[in-house]
Parts: sequence; C-alpha cells; structure tokens
Amino acid sequence: MPSVTHALVTGASAGIGAAFARELAARGHALVLVARRADRLEALATELRARHGVAVECIACDLADPHTPQFLLDQTTRRGISVDMLINNAGYGVTGSLVSREWRTHEHFIEVMISAPTALCHRFIPAMRERGYGRIVNVASIAGKEGNPMAGAYSASKAAVIAMTKAIGKDLARTGVIVNCVAPAVIETPILDGISEEHIGYMVERIPMGRMGEPEEVAALICWLASEECSFSTGATFDISGGRAVY
Repeated sequence: MPSVTHALVTGASAGIGAAFARELAARGHALVLVARRADRLEALATELRARHGVAVECIACDLADPHTPQFLLDQTTRRGISVDMLINNAGYGVTGSLVSREWRTHEHFIEVMISAPTALCHRFIPAMRERGYGRIVNVASIAGKEGNPMAGAYSASKAAVIAMTKAIGKDLARTGVIVNCVAPAVIETPILDGISEEHIGYMVERIPMGRMGEPEEVAALICWLASEECSFSTGATFDISGGRAVY
C-alpha cells in the first residue's frame, strides 16, 4: 500500500460524496474532490483542510463531457498525484417513463451515470495495476438490482454499474486492484430534489426499517471498501438498503 493515499471522489460537493470525503479526511487521506460546483468544492476543501490538516485538491468539471475523464487524469498527473482510490459517486435522479422525456435528456443521463464511471476506470486503472495497489468503489443503487417503476433510465444505468463492477473486479482480481460497488436504497441527499414525492414514498415503503438512509451510513461502508482492510472481496455488490435487499 502507498505511504500516502489519494482518493478521487466524484460528486463530492454534497450528499454521499461529501460525507465520504469528510470520513476519508478524518482518517488522514489526501483528496481530489470533483464536481460541477467550484464554490461548493472549495467550501468543503477549506473545511477539511482546517479540521484535519489534509491535502485537498478541487477540480470543477462536468462528467457529461466525454473529455472529462482524460482531463481528470491529466490534471492529477500534472499535480503529481497518484490516485489510489477512485470513488465513482456522481449522479442525479430522473423519474418518469423512458418514453416521457426527450432522448437528449437520456443521452446526458447516460453520459454521467454509465459512460463517465466506465471511462474513469479505463483511465486510472493502468497506473493502479502498475503500482500493484488500488481500490475502486462504484456507487450503484437497489434500483439496479430490482428496477424501480417510473425510473427505467436510472435503473438501467445502475444495473450497468453493477455489471461493470463484477466484470472489472474479476479482470483485476490478481493485480492488487480491488473493485466493488454499493447498492443503497433511498438515501436522504440532494439527489431527491429531482424525484417526485410519490416515487420517494414508493421507495421508503419498501424498506423494512421504515426510513431513508443517511449519507454517513453509506460513507462508512464505502470507507471500508476503499481501505487496505478490504482485501478478499472484489467484483461484489454491497447492499445498504435497510433490509429491502437480502440477497
């Protein structure tokens, strides 16, 4: 394991991404925070530097742009950063039937939710494999396992993330690079701003614990998956769903 570990976290400005960044900083890890909102990234970075004294870099960009994954690799390389942990967390919620929206809306969604994490893995895995160490955690969803009604595009995108994780985890199983994903049920984050109350109610009703999850609960699981202690699990999907998924 490298003496100084750097974690690149997408969607880091709020929700699960910000909770995960805070947890990693508390553990002394250096961070590369990625999101669209530069102001939110800088505010979080200022907080983490002051509270934990860790190195934090901010890169504001749009993962819907197909050039962004290479841009992030170029930026980290130029700054002398070796990314040891890649957390593909960026995303947003879209509800409605697949035919109820213009196709361009779905194209943008696919770029962020499927193409971006796949391309980031493609860009950052070679250096991890060369060093013989790396941790990748992809944030999927229970929707990718069960398929939520009126969320066809979202469910399909998260199913793709789960399948990609399984495949890459097997590909890299003997390289020291471990790849897993988490499949949360509904978590109380700003992503819910784009989802109807009816759909949120549908999701919460199916959780035996009867509540939404908290970002910090997901962050704790991701932290273990991104750690050196996670050494014999790869290509796996870890549910954090309040009992909704028990398989």
